[in-house]
Amino acid sequence: MTDTTGRPAFGGFASLFLVSAASVGYEIALTRYFAVAKWSEYGYWVISIVMVGLALSGVAVALFRDHLVKWGAGLQAFLPAALVIAGGGGYFLATRNPFNPLELQNQVTLVPQLGYIALYYLDLLPFYFLTGLFISLSFVLNANRISTVYASDLAGAGAGAAAVLLLMFVLHPFTLAPALLAPIALAALFSQRWRLFAGVAAVAALAATETLLVLGPQPQINDFKAVYAPLHTQGAVVMAETRSPSGDYLQLNDFTERVDTDISNNAGMMNVPGPPLTYGLYRDGARIAAIPRPGPLDVRYASATLASVPYLLRPAPRVLLVGASGGFRVGELLSLGAAHVDVTENEPVLRGYLADGGRLSDPRVRLLSVDPVAAAGANTYDIVDLSEDFLDSADANGNDFTAEAVAAYLHATSADGIVSLPVGIRDFPAYALRMLATAREGLREAGVADPATHILVYRSAWNARILVSRTPFSAARIAQLRAWCDDRSFDVSYYPGMDLAASKAGIYNDLPAVSFDKGVVESSATADDAIADEAQAVIANRATPSGAAFQLTPITADRPYYYAVLRLSDLGAIAKRLEILPQQEIGALVNLAVLGQSIVFALIVLATPLLARRKFRPGGNLAKPVAYFSALGLGFLLIEIFLIEKAAFYLGDRTSAFALILTSMLVFSGVGSAISGRFATVPRRGLMLATGLVLIWLMLMFVATQPVMLATLGLPWAARAALLLVFLAPLSIALGLPFPLGLSRIEKDSQLPWAWALNGAFSVVATPVANLMTRETGLGSLLLAAATLYMISYLVFPTPSKAAS
Repeated sequence: MTDTTGRPAFGGFASLFLVSAASVGYEIALTRYFAVAKWSEYGYWVISIVMVGLALSGVAVALFRDHLVKWGAGLQAFLPAALVIAGGGGYFLATRNPFNPLELQNQVTLVPQLGYIALYYLDLLPFYFLTGLFISLSFVLNANRISTVYASDLAGAGAGAAAVLLLMFVLHPFTLAPALLAPIALAALFSQRWRLFAGVAAVAALAATETLLVLGPQPQINDFKAVYAPLHTQGAVVMAETRSPSGDYLQLNDFTERVDTDISNNAGMMNVPGPPLTYGLYRDGARIAAIPRPGPLDVRYASATLASVPYLLRPAPRVLLVGASGGFRVGELLSLGAAHVDVTENEPVLRGYLADGGRLSDPRVRLLSVDPVAAAGANTYDIVDLSEDFLDSADANGNDFTAEAVAAYLHATSADGIVSLPVGIRDFPAYALRMLATAREGLREAGVADPATHILVYRSAWNARILVSRTPFSAARIAQLRAWCDDRSFDVSYYPGMDLAASKAGIYNDLPAVSFDKGVVESSATADDAIADEAQAVIANRATPSGAAFQLTPITADRPYYYAVLRLSDLGAIAKRLEILPQQEIGALVNLAVLGQSIVFALIVLATPLLARRKFRPGGNLAKPVAYFSALGLGFLLIEIFLIEKAAFYLGDRTSAFALILTSMLVFSGVGSAISGRFATVPRRGLMLATGLVLIWLMLMFVATQPVMLATLGLPWAARAALLLVFLAPLSIALGLPFPLGLSRIEKDSQLPWAWALNGAFSVVATPVANLMTRETGLGSLLLAAATLYMISYLVFPTPSKAAS
């Protein structure tokens, strides 16, 4: 990648830019494949495979540097052709893998699935090993221009992330990975040696792999996905398909599609018709809503639904409806007597169906363009009603179920207003208890000292509703609720002054507790109500049996994870009952598995100097480089994941948040790397400046992120995105300085690729560590840990070796 004068050649950096761009795009494409064909939780493997491949390549270059450098330029020329073959072949084999997550959760079928997981690594690791080899050689062959190499790598990665997100608007997720092989082949045309032969080899490799991927067996959605059965029902029709970075959406016309609502078993006795036929809307194979068919909405069933109680207790209300359920909830509320309905819908495609379907033509209905919390801060309502399917309709919607959100809703209600919170209890009754603890804390944040008289809980067999009010519920309202539930065979699980023993005599829907310790679902000779058994204790913030088995701490802005009730300290007990775990809880266990294997690979990288003592002897003391580059790898990722999580709430969409944060951090860090050369003669001064800026920004984020976001949440999306970019730019530029500055202080022959491997290896560790930390200790802990790591990196800045000097 250098010309005859020793100066860096543009073509070499162009090829690095293209390879980096394509490799990051390929990584995102693989995560999309897992989200559609399997479950998105297993996309964590892709991150692990990527970083392991990059780290191992750095180890290989460190161990065999002399041989690789001798043939480095020629090797780089033909690596794009090898990358095309490895990428295309690896993707083909990965899509043929029969891995089934449901069988992974069964003790009998577990072992074969572990073998299939290993096959994913064998299929995809070669591509990222070769990618890492290309990048590592770029560093080694241009050791005098480290800042430019690193800037090209980061800029390419940022461009690749942005490009693949744009491609998602036009390409199916299964065709993304094949499309990203083309820029890799193009990289061969910028090689510095044997350009013609390298280009011919790359084009031939591209033609062969694309032929295989186009004409060979095509990837399929697995039969355990919700969309599989209705999609393969005779007569099923795909009415529409929408492609976007948020997901791949299918609208199905199928006789099995009906309104997703909890209706009384007594509906027939009440002369209430059942829910009408609908279209079904699926995102990445998961059903997210029912879509009304053309014509008037038939919502005569509304008075028999679990969610209709607030309209009995507070007639003719002004309502903030959080999630419109495709439009059905709007019709239900109007039929229940709502005087006015403000609708918020975070899910972009669902929002489009509302606007295009004419479901908001009634003058009593208004569609708001802001987050529910922002809407609550700007208006006053009699009822704030969260729809049953709102939580699962978009990844970022868990932020609207936090204690802070509940407090905001309460502040927005009138004196006798009601906040109605849905809870699915099909998997664990513990979800209702945790949401009850969240409602308790929301009431306290809203100024209610004794929440016990401000909460009502009632349920069916599958769902519960928690009603919360700033004023105590009166005896008359409680009597209305009990009579209404009796008429519809619903159960009241909590009201102030409830006689628990007496209530058990009239339970309509048995709800036994779940026990991991005993390995069974607990039951008795009579009907049970696991929520009623512990509701009073949870509201009083006392210890409960479920609190010992599950994580019942309130959902907060710092820990906005609704599906996080498993106590990972009880891993042995959980492992015995894997088959009963909800899919949403699997992510934590996958992160633990990824963390275990990433630690193993990190130890291998750390042991590299022991495997080649002679090569590393000229570099002197290796303790400082180990601590320095490991701290940078961990710290950068912790900050990135914090920002993605906060931006998901701020922008109301995880996909756009991921795109904005990842792209901007990579590009601006590339700018920081490019200017790091200005500190070539005073690297410690440059590191002091960068570390100081990072620590100041981390302190500001820790103190001000949530208040600033809440204060500006009502701004248009574009304005919020621009504010994020303005805030991110200085931080990201500073984050781009330490790595190239550290490389300038080490011995180039062997330590340079090893340092690259260290950074990658600990980036592997950082991803599951960050995910587990946010779940267990909160997002703020990521900033504290990152600040500590960057302070450590400053203190252990490598002492320049003779070779480096």
